Amino acid sequence: MIASLISQDSNIAQQVIDAIGHPIIVVDKEGYITFANAQAEDFFRLSAAMLARNKLKDFVPFGSPLLALVEQVHARHAPMNEYKIDISSPRLGPDKIVDVYVGTIGGGSDSAVVMFQERSMAEKIDRQMTHRGAARSVSGLAAMLGHEIKNPLSGIRGAAQLLEDVVSDEDRALTQLITQETDRIVKLVDRMEVFSDDRPVDREPVNIHVVLDHVKVIAKNGFAKHITITEDYDPSLPPIYANRDQIVQVFLNLIKNAAEAIGNNDKGEIRLSTAFRPGIRLSVPGTTERVSLPLEFCVHDNGPGVPDDIQQIIFDPFITTKTNGSGLGLPLVAKIVGAHGGIVECDTSSRGTTFRVLMPAWRKGNDD
Repeated sequence: MIASLISQDSNIAQQVIDAIGHPIIVVDKEGYITFANAQAEDFFRLSAAMLARNKLKDFVPFGSPLLALVEQVHARHAPMNEYKIDISSPRLGPDKIVDVYVGTIGGGSDSAVVMFQERSMAEKIDRQMTHRGAARSVSGLAAMLGHEIKNPLSGIRGAAQLLEDVVSDEDRALTQLITQETDRIVKLVDRMEVFSDDRPVDREPVNIHVVLDHVKVIAKNGFAKHITITEDYDPSLPPIYANRDQIVQVFLNLIKNAAEAIGNNDKGEIRLSTAFRPGIRLSVPGTTERVSLPLEFCVHDNGPGVPDDIQQIIFDPFITTKTNGSGLGLPLVAKIVGAHGGIVECDTSSRGTTFRVLMPAWRKGNDD
């Protein structure tokens, strides 16, 4: 009877641990992993039996704050929390940002319980909401500029042209300057007016590889002549439900941005990749439906990376490092991708930059 109750309690405890939904491991005084729940097996990509052959330090970067946190809990026998710890490694993969809770088991045990909560996807959602908010701000500004600025500019340009016929040669250069600068402002306003266009667009199943090949041809015959462009495609991907012209614009902007980051480097390379990844579920704008985002499309360059001071605001309007850039290309990308129910992210380092677009797959009934 007692053995039965103990067995029942163990089963209940295991069910509770699995129901928490976060990776949980137990680490002994020597640093070995002595227990792992099902979520931890997925997180570490190994079975509990294989994990038991390794120490925690075998999986995390050298000198990781996580190791110091576990040692402190072992020494103090008191629970501790740490937020936003980067444990990215070759074994765990990139973009592993976690909140960590470490506690003691009690009962005289020297083991510590470690619970992980992944932060990367939550932060991606937060940043994407910021990107969409920025795009909406540009939409309102564009609508105002189109009415309040373009009309007066037409009058200024017309007056400058009339003056050009009656002023001296020396002053004619000034009237021409007024005309040129007026035209430049009008072009900028025209680009911004794209953000205020919220009309429904025609969508259809689109083969992303056909789009990427088309954009590659444009790039190789224009702004990326000197750059090597390689592909790493998953040919089994289903189509996306999208407006083809807008998706072409997205990847044209991203590849042009990559080419400009590389500059005149004769060893410059842009890599295009597609893959199927487990996605998160997000609400599609304009509907109550929630869909997953399993399709990943990446544009990677080996340029110098995005400066630290603009990494968090790179999708905001008018943010640019280019001398003659308008800072509207990436906000337009964020607007289009968001309108298609997807998200776009930027990962950067001194070794290069990757723009990652996650989108839902087309399925029968999307175009009914």
